Amino acid sequence: MSEDTRSETYAELAAVGPYGVHPGHALITMVEPHPGHEYAYNRWYEDDHYYAGAMAMPWMYAGRRWVAPRDLQLLRYPEKSAIAQPVSAGCYISTYWITAGRYADHMRWTVGINKRLNRDARVYQDRTHVFTAFQDHEATVYRDGAAGPRDFHALDHPYAGLVVQVIDADSPEQRTELLEWLRSRHLAKRLAGSPAAMVTIFRPTPLPLDRMSYVKQVEGVDTRLTLLWFLEADPRECWEDHFTGLDAVVEEAGLGRVELVAPFIPTVPGTDRYVADLR
Repeated sequence: MSEDTRSETYAELAAVGPYGVHPGHALITMVEPHPGHEYAYNRWYEDDHYYAGAMAMPWMYAGRRWVAPRDLQLLRYPEKSAIAQPVSAGCYISTYWITAGRYADHMRWTVGINKRLNRDARVYQDRTHVFTAFQDHEATVYRDGAAGPRDFHALDHPYAGLVVQVIDADSPEQRTELLEWLRSRHLAKRLAGSPAAMVTIFRPTPLPLDRMSYVKQVEGVDTRLTLLWFLEADPRECWEDHFTGLDAVVEEAGLGRVELVAPFIPTVPGTDRYVADLR
């Protein structure tokens, strides 16, 4: 006898609520496998968790995983980071888009499925969440205007690199100023002539009280912005010319402190490429 999966409920749910393609929300999760567990962690994440713990869930419609081999870890700054201690911690990052207006629905499912995965011993314990947060989309700035991929394509388009930038403002009011400065003045100038095709801007949202115990509550809910720069070139090729000094520019504007600038390249799903280069 087959298990009752309440199939009739799916038809009811499909008929209600938003179902656009705009990435209204994101899950951004930067993780450090414990020493000696790099290969096992990589296989668990790619062979099971990326799907069972993320992509198979309702309203999470795009995902991509990125890695920072040791040479990319050493490019990160600032050395004293509120995000990662040491700043090189967190050699894998996964990014996922969630349909606008579906955050609450997705969270109900994700909390439930992660409790089930834990009960079934399908969660790999030998890793540390360095920077894990669900985030709300604030803005996207494009280098080429209306030409090229949109932000909802970003995790499917074969971008060659990702730079994660985290900025902390001193207050919610200053974050509002920071967002406007980024959106209307700074980013367009920085993107012009660069290998970065777009920058998406997100602000973190608090995790639910029934979250998994190994994931700490989100910091900077009222004061932090997370920027994802999507690159058409390997970050090693353009780091010096385009991604050094981002902290100084924000400091000069008087609108906050850059707490992380970190480059990544895409993983190659189904392989252990780059795992030997993490340490």
